[in-house]
Amino acid sequence: MKSVPEFRARKGQAPISMVSAYTHWEARFLAESPVDCVLVGDSLATVLDGDATTFSATPEIVARHTAAVARGLGEPAQRKLIVADFPFLAARRGLAAAIDTAALLLRSGAHAVKIEGVDGHADVIAHLVQSGVPVMGHLGLTPQSVHAMGGYKVQGRDAAAAAELKRQARAVEQAGVFGLVLECVPAGLAAEITAELKVPVIGIGAGAGCDGQVLVMADLLGLGGGAHRPRFVREFAPAGEAVRAGLAAFHAATAERSFPTAKESY
Repeated sequence: MKSVPEFRARKGQAPISMVSAYTHWEARFLAESPVDCVLVGDSLATVLDGDATTFSATPEIVARHTAAVARGLGEPAQRKLIVADFPFLAARRGLAAAIDTAALLLRSGAHAVKIEGVDGHADVIAHLVQSGVPVMGHLGLTPQSVHAMGGYKVQGRDAAAAAELKRQARAVEQAGVFGLVLECVPAGLAAEITAELKVPVIGIGAGAGCDGQVLVMADLLGLGGGAHRPRFVREFAPAGEAVRAGLAAFHAATAERSFPTAKESY
Protein backbone atom coordinates (compact mmCIF):
# COMPACT_ATOMS: atom_id res chain seq x y z
CA MET A 1 0.00 0.00 0.00
CA LYS A 2 1.63 3.22 -1.14
CA SER A 3 -1.07 5.91 -1.05
CA VAL A 4 -3.86 7.43 1.00
CA PRO A 5 -6.52 6.55 -1.63
CA GLU A 6 -5.42 2.90 -1.44
CA PHE A 7 -5.77 3.05 2.34
CA ARG A 8 -9.28 4.51 2.15
CA ALA A 9 -10.33 1.94 -0.45
CA ARG A 10 -9.54 -0.91 1.95
CA LYS A 11 -12.52 -0.02 4.16
CA GLY A 12 -14.59 -3.18 4.49
CA GLN A 13 -12.10 -5.11 2.37
CA ALA A 14 -8.93 -6.95 3.44
CA PRO A 15 -7.73 -5.89 6.91
CA ILE A 16 -4.91 -3.33 7.02
CA SER A 17 -1.63 -4.07 8.81
CA MET A 18 0.34 -1.17 10.25
CA VAL A 19 3.58 -1.26 12.20
CA SER A 20 5.11 1.52 14.29
CA ALA A 21 8.83 1.87 13.54
CA TYR A 22 11.41 4.58 14.07
CA THR A 23 14.72 3.50 12.59
CA HIS A 24 16.43 2.73 9.29
CA TRP A 25 17.10 -0.91 10.19
CA GLU A 26 13.47 -1.53 11.10
CA ALA A 27 12.37 0.01 7.82
CA ARG A 28 14.71 -2.27 5.87
CA PHE A 29 12.89 -5.29 7.31
CA LEU A 30 9.49 -3.69 6.70
CA ALA A 31 10.40 -2.98 3.07
CA GLU A 32 10.79 -6.73 2.53
CA SER A 33 7.56 -7.57 4.36
CA PRO A 34 3.89 -7.63 3.26
CA VAL A 35 2.97 -5.12 6.01
CA ASP A 36 0.75 -2.42 4.48
CA CYS A 37 1.91 0.81 6.11
CA VAL A 38 4.31 2.30 8.64
CA LEU A 39 3.63 4.70 11.51
CA VAL A 40 6.50 6.82 12.80
CA GLY A 41 4.98 7.46 16.19
CA ASP A 42 5.93 9.85 18.96
CA SER A 43 6.04 6.64 21.00
CA LEU A 44 9.70 6.69 19.99
CA ALA A 45 10.15 8.69 23.19
CA THR A 46 9.07 5.73 25.31
CA VAL A 47 10.28 2.87 23.11
CA LEU A 48 13.70 4.22 22.09
CA ASP A 49 14.51 6.64 24.89
CA GLY A 50 12.78 4.98 27.84
CA ASP A 51 10.75 8.04 28.81
CA ALA A 52 7.60 7.58 30.86
CA THR A 53 5.55 9.63 28.37
CA THR A 54 5.72 10.72 24.74
CA PHE A 55 6.10 14.39 25.67
CA SER A 56 9.80 14.68 24.83
CA ALA A 57 9.21 13.96 21.14
CA THR A 58 9.34 17.17 19.11
CA PRO A 59 8.47 17.80 15.45
CA GLU A 60 12.19 17.87 14.66
CA ILE A 61 12.81 14.52 16.38
CA VAL A 62 9.84 12.85 14.66
CA ALA A 63 10.99 14.33 11.34
CA ARG A 64 14.50 12.91 11.76
CA HIS A 65 13.14 9.43 12.43
CA THR A 66 10.65 9.77 9.58
CA ALA A 67 13.54 10.50 7.21
CA ALA A 68 15.43 7.45 8.49
CA VAL A 69 12.39 5.22 7.96
CA ALA A 70 11.78 6.64 4.48
CA ARG A 71 15.37 5.90 3.50
CA GLY A 72 15.09 2.37 4.83
CA LEU A 73 11.91 1.72 2.86
CA GLY A 74 13.71 2.47 -0.41
CA GLU A 75 13.00 4.70 -3.39
CA PRO A 76 9.86 6.90 -3.17
CA ALA A 77 7.99 4.85 -5.76
CA GLN A 78 8.63 1.68 -3.77
CA ARG A 79 7.79 2.94 -0.30
CA LYS A 80 4.84 1.87 1.77
CA LEU A 81 2.43 4.47 3.11
CA ILE A 82 4.27 6.41 5.85
CA VAL A 83 2.28 8.21 8.55
CA ALA A 84 4.13 10.48 10.99
CA ASP A 85 2.85 11.64 14.37
CA PHE A 86 2.11 15.22 15.30
CA PRO A 87 3.86 15.26 18.70
CA PHE A 88 2.73 16.76 22.01
CA LEU A 89 0.82 20.07 21.59
CA ALA A 90 1.88 20.47 17.93
CA ALA A 91 -1.78 20.72 16.89
CA ARG A 92 -2.59 23.26 19.63
CA ARG A 93 -0.31 26.13 18.69
CA GLY A 94 -2.45 27.55 15.91
CA LEU A 95 -2.84 27.00 12.20
CA ALA A 96 0.51 28.47 11.18
CA ALA A 97 2.44 26.23 13.57
CA ALA A 98 0.42 23.19 12.45
CA ILE A 99 1.19 23.91 8.81
CA ASP A 100 4.89 24.24 9.67
CA THR A 101 4.87 20.90 11.49
CA ALA A 102 3.02 19.17 8.63
CA ALA A 103 5.42 20.63 6.08
CA LEU A 104 8.42 19.44 8.11
CA LEU A 105 7.07 15.89 8.42
CA LEU A 106 6.01 15.55 4.79
CA ARG A 107 9.32 16.97 3.55
CA SER A 108 11.03 14.34 5.70
CA GLY A 109 9.28 11.57 3.79
CA ALA A 110 5.85 11.09 5.38
CA HIS A 111 2.79 10.79 3.17
CA ALA A 112 0.37 11.72 5.96
CA VAL A 113 0.28 12.83 9.58
CA LYS A 114 -1.57 11.52 12.63
CA ILE A 115 -3.13 13.83 15.20
CA GLU A 116 -4.46 12.79 18.61
CA GLY A 117 -7.87 13.99 19.76
CA VAL A 118 -10.29 16.37 18.08
CA ASP A 119 -11.94 18.68 20.60
CA GLY A 120 -10.38 22.13 20.42
CA HIS A 121 -8.48 21.52 17.19
CA ALA A 122 -10.99 20.14 14.69
CA ASP A 123 -10.41 23.35 12.73
CA VAL A 124 -6.69 22.57 12.55
CA ILE A 125 -7.39 19.08 11.19
CA ALA A 126 -9.85 20.48 8.64
CA HIS A 127 -7.42 23.22 7.60
CA LEU A 128 -4.60 20.73 7.06
CA VAL A 129 -6.86 18.46 5.01
CA GLN A 130 -8.06 21.40 2.93
CA SER A 131 -4.40 22.35 2.42
CA GLY A 132 -3.66 18.95 0.90
CA VAL A 133 -2.20 17.26 3.98
CA PRO A 134 -3.74 13.83 4.63
CA VAL A 135 -4.57 13.47 8.34
CA MET A 136 -5.22 10.31 10.34
CA GLY A 137 -7.09 10.66 13.62
CA HIS A 138 -6.36 8.97 16.96
CA LEU A 139 -8.96 8.50 19.70
CA GLY A 140 -9.50 6.41 22.81
CA LEU A 141 -6.34 6.27 24.89
CA THR A 142 -4.38 9.23 23.56
CA PRO A 143 -0.93 9.10 25.21
CA GLN A 144 -0.40 12.86 24.87
CA SER A 145 -3.34 13.28 27.30
CA VAL A 146 -2.18 10.62 29.74
CA HIS A 147 -2.13 12.97 32.74
CA ALA A 148 -5.65 14.24 32.04
CA MET A 149 -6.82 10.63 31.73
CA GLY A 150 -5.15 9.63 35.01
CA GLY A 151 -2.82 7.10 33.40
CA TYR A 152 -2.74 4.56 30.61
CA LYS A 153 -6.27 3.21 30.96
CA VAL A 154 -8.92 1.65 28.73
CA GLN A 155 -11.32 4.34 27.50
CA GLY A 156 -15.06 4.22 26.83
CA ARG A 157 -15.97 1.57 29.41
CA ASP A 158 -19.29 3.05 30.61
CA ALA A 159 -22.26 4.26 28.56
CA ALA A 160 -21.47 7.96 28.91
CA ALA A 161 -17.82 7.51 27.97
CA ALA A 162 -18.77 5.30 25.03
CA ALA A 163 -21.23 7.90 23.74
CA GLU A 164 -18.57 10.60 24.07
CA LEU A 165 -16.07 8.52 22.12
CA LYS A 166 -18.62 7.95 19.36
CA ARG A 167 -19.23 11.70 19.20
CA GLN A 168 -15.52 12.36 18.88
CA ALA A 169 -15.23 9.74 16.14
CA ARG A 170 -17.98 11.41 14.15
CA ALA A 171 -16.36 14.81 14.71
CA VAL A 172 -12.91 13.73 13.55
CA GLU A 173 -14.39 12.08 10.46
CA GLN A 174 -16.33 15.27 9.74
CA ALA A 175 -13.04 17.19 9.97
CA GLY A 176 -11.80 15.15 7.02
CA VAL A 177 -9.47 12.41 8.30
CA PHE A 178 -8.76 9.50 5.94
CA GLY A 179 -8.46 6.99 8.78
CA LEU A 180 -8.61 6.63 12.53
CA VAL A 181 -6.57 4.83 15.18
CA LEU A 182 -8.59 3.57 18.16
CA GLU A 183 -6.41 2.72 21.15
CA CYS A 184 -7.42 0.75 24.26
CA VAL A 185 -11.16 0.72 23.67
CA PRO A 186 -13.57 -2.16 24.49
CA ALA A 187 -13.88 -4.45 21.49
CA GLY A 188 -17.65 -4.05 21.16
CA LEU A 189 -17.46 -0.26 21.15
CA ALA A 190 -14.60 -0.28 18.65
CA ALA A 191 -16.62 -2.54 16.33
CA GLU A 192 -19.59 -0.17 16.55
CA ILE A 193 -17.44 2.85 15.69
CA THR A 194 -15.80 0.95 12.85
CA ALA A 195 -19.19 0.06 11.40
CA GLU A 196 -20.44 3.65 11.69
CA LEU A 197 -17.48 5.44 10.12
CA LYS A 198 -16.82 5.54 6.39
CA VAL A 199 -13.04 5.68 6.87
CA PRO A 200 -10.86 2.72 7.93
CA VAL A 201 -10.37 2.25 11.66
CA ILE A 202 -7.07 0.79 12.87
CA GLY A 203 -7.15 -0.79 16.30
CA ILE A 204 -4.55 -1.22 19.00
CA GLY A 205 -6.02 -2.86 22.05
CA ALA A 206 -9.45 -2.41 20.44
CA GLY A 207 -10.41 -5.93 19.41
CA ALA A 208 -10.65 -7.70 16.07
CA GLY A 209 -13.66 -5.77 14.75
CA CYS A 210 -11.60 -2.88 13.38
CA ASP A 211 -10.51 -2.51 9.75
CA GLY A 212 -6.90 -3.24 10.69
CA GLN A 213 -4.36 -3.48 13.48
CA VAL A 214 -1.19 -1.64 14.50
CA LEU A 215 1.61 -2.76 16.80
CA VAL A 216 5.03 -1.37 17.65
CA MET A 217 7.72 -3.38 15.86
CA ALA A 218 9.78 -3.82 19.02
CA ASP A 219 6.75 -5.28 20.78
CA LEU A 220 5.71 -7.72 18.07
CA LEU A 221 9.31 -8.96 17.83
CA GLY A 222 9.65 -9.44 21.57
CA LEU A 223 12.18 -6.63 21.90
CA GLY A 224 10.07 -4.36 24.08
CA GLY A 225 11.64 -5.32 27.38
CA GLY A 226 10.38 -4.11 30.73
CA ALA A 227 8.29 -5.89 33.33
CA HIS A 228 4.91 -4.80 31.98
CA ARG A 229 3.60 -5.93 28.61
CA PRO A 230 0.22 -4.53 27.53
CA ARG A 231 -2.55 -7.10 27.18
CA PHE A 232 -2.97 -6.32 23.48
CA VAL A 233 0.65 -7.12 22.56
CA ARG A 234 1.44 -10.45 20.96
CA GLU A 235 5.05 -11.46 20.31
CA PHE A 236 5.08 -12.82 16.76
CA ALA A 237 8.80 -13.63 16.79
CA PRO A 238 11.17 -14.39 19.70
CA ALA A 239 13.78 -11.89 18.57
CA GLY A 240 14.53 -10.86 22.14
CA GLU A 241 15.71 -14.38 22.93
CA ALA A 242 17.93 -14.37 19.84
CA VAL A 243 19.46 -11.03 20.85
CA ARG A 244 20.25 -12.24 24.37
CA ALA A 245 21.77 -15.44 23.00
CA GLY A 246 23.82 -13.50 20.47
CA LEU A 247 25.22 -11.14 23.08
CA ALA A 248 26.16 -14.04 25.34
CA ALA A 249 27.83 -15.86 22.42
CA PHE A 250 29.81 -12.74 21.47
CA HIS A 251 31.01 -12.32 25.04
CA ALA A 252 32.03 -15.98 25.26
CA ALA A 253 33.87 -15.89 21.92
CA THR A 254 35.71 -12.75 22.96
CA ALA A 255 36.62 -14.22 26.36
CA GLU A 256 38.05 -17.40 24.83
CA ARG A 257 39.73 -15.49 21.99
CA SER A 258 37.90 -17.50 19.31
CA PHE A 259 36.72 -14.21 17.80
CA PRO A 260 37.98 -12.81 15.54
CA THR A 261 39.43 -15.68 13.50
CA ALA A 262 42.09 -15.25 10.84
CA LYS A 263 39.37 -14.93 8.18
CA GLU A 264 37.75 -12.16 10.23
CA SER A 265 41.00 -10.21 10.51
CA TYR A 266 42.97 -8.03 8.08
